[in-house]
Amino acid sequence: MAAFPHSPNQTFRRLRDRNSPAEFAAMVRRAAKEIGETVSCDARYIGRVESGEIRCPNYAYERVFLHMFPGRTLADLGFSPREAVRGRSAQRSAPFTLKESDVLRRAFMAGGSATVAAATLGFTLLGDTRRLPSRAGESEAAAVEEAVRQIRLLDDRHGADALYRKAAEPLRTAYALLDAGASRQSTEDRLHAGAGELAISVGWLAHDSGRFDDARSHYAEALATARVAGDAGLEAHAFSNMAFLARDCGRPRESVRAAQAGRRAARSLGSPRLLSLLALREAGGWAGLADRKACEESLTRAHTEFSRGTAAADPEWMSFFGEAELESLESRCWATLGEHARAARHARRAADLQDPHFARNVALYTAELADDLTRAGAPDEAAWAGGRVLDLLTEVQSTRVRSMLSGTARALVPHQRSPRVDAFLTRHAAV
Repeated sequence: MAAFPHSPNQTFRRLRDRNSPAEFAAMVRRAAKEIGETVSCDARYIGRVESGEIRCPNYAYERVFLHMFPGRTLADLGFSPREAVRGRSAQRSAPFTLKESDVLRRAFMAGGSATVAAATLGFTLLGDTRRLPSRAGESEAAAVEEAVRQIRLLDDRHGADALYRKAAEPLRTAYALLDAGASRQSTEDRLHAGAGELAISVGWLAHDSGRFDDARSHYAEALATARVAGDAGLEAHAFSNMAFLARDCGRPRESVRAAQAGRRAARSLGSPRLLSLLALREAGGWAGLADRKACEESLTRAHTEFSRGTAAADPEWMSFFGEAELESLESRCWATLGEHARAARHARRAADLQDPHFARNVALYTAELADDLTRAGAPDEAAWAGGRVLDLLTEVQSTRVRSMLSGTARALVPHQRSPRVDAFLTRHAAV
């Protein structure tokens, strides 16, 4: 997918020095944490900066970059003045542009609820389909891409339940833009990729909030978009999520087949981490079929690919997939095979490794740990883990997490003579 021509940012490239794009992106994310910012920086974003496609970063990235390189200005980092990039004429020609999401950031910093965040999402990302341009341009393609990032960010921070309905509107607008056509082929390629990724993101919100039929529809829409555009990366992503959904719906053989189809699509993309994730999806399907040997083979392949490290070809959407997620997915395999003590060890590592900034994943991994400990015969430890999840539910809204915790509570009822278990059950009932 070719980007529109700009002068490469050689200054920024020199600042990266000998670090790979993925390594430098990790440095950016760490710097963001230091100042309380949230950016979903990855190798693809660094590539877009260095190619000159991103001529001036948004305000969140600006704060991070200036923190990383104190005493320098954006011009010193090779960027163009903001007014030259976002002048009045550009604003008039782009009726579906996104405003910088400072409102979102302030809502998060003030401890706003997921409902508030979802409402803000609606105001910042919704396009008015009555005012769409006759032909989509680069600003519209960029708006769709930014919508995907914002939805993923909000989901990481708060969970899916309050976001799903709001996020469906940007998806409709993205496909309306795609239907309108683009001013050039490179823009149309970006719109196809952006609309497909948005369909997957909205599908995941439906998936995580228990709307499995809606999720299946959105994933199928993304897969169709990928095949129309000939986008192997988008196709692999769609199959990865379809494999995950099939596992959750109790269709393990479909999960295996979807993961294998994703692996075929991803084979030529040069991303070991993507192949690792697809191997884990396949392992989950084999576990559901009670095929321990095939599950272990897939897990071995997943660890081998993961050990190859990050690559410039790693997709942007895979920013969630680190060691914590690998541990969590392996934990689910052992739990499905009935080895709950082993599953608990992996779930505990997942919770310990996860960046606490991503509250939704911390809650999920800890809920998995509570479930595994309960089934492994450690009710007091399970109650402790369940209490940690209850603490996180003040800022996370996820049907998946709540359902898991309710199952744990039911399983702990026979152990309520334990003071710790009784305290957890009382708190859970109140919530």
